[in-house]
Amino acid sequence: MSDKAKPDPQQPAAIPMPNVTQSSKASAPVAPSPNPSPLRKSLVRSTITIVVVAILVGGPFLAERQGWIDTSPPAEATQQEYTCPMHQQIRQPGPGRCPICKMELVPLTDEVIINPAARRLANIQTVPVKRRQVTRTIETVGSIAIDESRMATIAVYVKGRIERLFADYTGVSVDKGDHLAVLYSPELYSAQVEYVQSRRSLQEMGAATLESIRNAQERLVENSRSKLQELGMTELQITELDESQQPQSRLTIFSPIGGTVTEKPVVEGKYVEAGEMIYRIANLSTVWLMLEMYPEDAASIRFGQHVDAVIQSIPGETFDGRVAFIDPVVDTRTRTVGVRVELLNDDGRLRPGDYASAKIHIPIGAAGETFDADLAGKWISPMHPQIISDTPGSCPICGMDLVPVSRFGFADQPVKQPEMLVVPRDAVLTAGNNSVAYVEVEAGRFEMRPLTLGPIVSEQVESENGLTVTETNAVVLNGLSEGDTVATSGNFLIDSEMQLSGRPSLIDPSKYQPTSTDSEGPVPLSPEHIHIQPLAGEAGRQLEQLYLAYFDMQASLASDRNVSAEQLQTLLTTGEQLLQIDGIDAQLQSAVEAILQQSQELRDDDIAITRSRFQLLSEQVLQLAFAFRGDEANAGFYHFFCPMAKPNGGDWLQPENRLLNPYFGSAMLECGSLIHALPTTGHVEGDSGD
Repeated sequence: MSDKAKPDPQQPAAIPMPNVTQSSKASAPVAPSPNPSPLRKSLVRSTITIVVVAILVGGPFLAERQGWIDTSPPAEATQQEYTCPMHQQIRQPGPGRCPICKMELVPLTDEVIINPAARRLANIQTVPVKRRQVTRTIETVGSIAIDESRMATIAVYVKGRIERLFADYTGVSVDKGDHLAVLYSPELYSAQVEYVQSRRSLQEMGAATLESIRNAQERLVENSRSKLQELGMTELQITELDESQQPQSRLTIFSPIGGTVTEKPVVEGKYVEAGEMIYRIANLSTVWLMLEMYPEDAASIRFGQHVDAVIQSIPGETFDGRVAFIDPVVDTRTRTVGVRVELLNDDGRLRPGDYASAKIHIPIGAAGETFDADLAGKWISPMHPQIISDTPGSCPICGMDLVPVSRFGFADQPVKQPEMLVVPRDAVLTAGNNSVAYVEVEAGRFEMRPLTLGPIVSEQVESENGLTVTETNAVVLNGLSEGDTVATSGNFLIDSEMQLSGRPSLIDPSKYQPTSTDSEGPVPLSPEHIHIQPLAGEAGRQLEQLYLAYFDMQASLASDRNVSAEQLQTLLTTGEQLLQIDGIDAQLQSAVEAILQQSQELRDDDIAITRSRFQLLSEQVLQLAFAFRGDEANAGFYHFFCPMAKPNGGDWLQPENRLLNPYFGSAMLECGSLIHALPTTGHVEGDSGD
């Protein structure tokens, strides 16, 4: 076969397709040759193959060019991502089936939409997020113990035999100076004889006696008298011996305090050695309530704090006590901290060893002074907090000087308590270290929000029908805003739907992406919206001190030093003092309260965590600086922004126009740009940079 007859597969268009078709039509009624040649068979087979391939390959292309079919993907396929409900690592830009389990893929979104019928069936209920004052109640249990500062051990000073016991059983009450026992002691008798004789010899010396001999005898008398005191004789007993001049072999032992005999390890007739205990007496007019608390609870307790106690054997009655001691060491076995509460027990109804429960009410908010009406302007014993006086003086129990209650963080005037974001406990779903809530962003449309929680608080509130009920709420530090609507019932069903569709859920909240309303750049305020008002008087001075406390933190982070407890306390104290000033602007008050709230979680041993939390604090400080400065301020501030700070960049404020990045420190000290140069008052003229 010649080259001319061979078909060229690279040039399918050169094959005479019309001729083949025309030839087949013309020769249709003609019977084929019974013995076609091999060359003809090969040519026909090759021609048919090439025609089929051309139709399969070029047909769709030609049809699309002519507009007969549309092979472009639908618009939603390029915008919607699909995943497998069982294997959430499967992602593809269109519907289909999972290559692992063959389940049908579902759309992947960050929210779930529930129609009214399904909502009623799932009993989904919502409540708004509120901001209000919150008081946390710590409840714990403990036992009554003897006040060790009011306990005495009676021991003999000289060996001898117990001849008589006046307090002859445990539990007997004695008064100070009562007879307790009679001790027979030959050693004590010999010491009395020595004293009487030496004293008599001194009295018999005449005027002619040498001065040196008289002085020696006087020293002998004095030493003999001191020996009697060392052997346990009281001044009154020695005086009686001086008068009678008759040594006694038996010594009466008196009670040094009033109280109850709690131990009596001896009986009449027993021989005892010097220093051996014969009684232990406790004054039970005050007792201790020994509590065990978790370290995080004990950290918020202070000396003198009021405690409500209920004794197991006296149900229905509440006893008032005050914190007397907080153990500075955590028990390594129980991981708890001991807290000692002092209770008055004048009527003797509180018995050591009895069980009790206690409640301590603590305001939730910024650290600082608290107000207790019973302590305002008073003086308190540093050892016995039940000893409270209107004036300075000494403690009648331990003799220590009373100190002002302000030393322990109590204010003389009522302190405004900060308001916190709270939601019902039912609105929070928790698994491990993850806590989330579902926010109804629109009617029927719910979105997951990861939460940073504060303490869980139980409060007594009045219901709509007038009954007092216990309400459990969670304090939200980050993740929600006032006015958000959260699901309190049916949220488990919402979370299940999110899990099945591979969306962010309680199991894996890391998939959550903030909505487009979250800032991805500097604080969004243009110069025309920034107007700085001068603040006069003490409020202006305290405001400038607040800025200085913030700048001190910013400088530490820029120098790769973590925020110290002293720096944080300075910021909190300054903010609290600013809030206590009468008649401050409502906008200023709200901004300062927000700063104090953000400061709660600022301090951490990990500087990376502190830096991430510093972003939220800086945003609140910026909002304040955009609106208020002290009227005595003589220098402006500078607003900087670093786009590299996670997650969406970080703002901060500086007193000088030299970029010192607090989010990276020396690693990227000059990363960022100047956004605003803020004057001390008035409008900002224009942006200073991007």
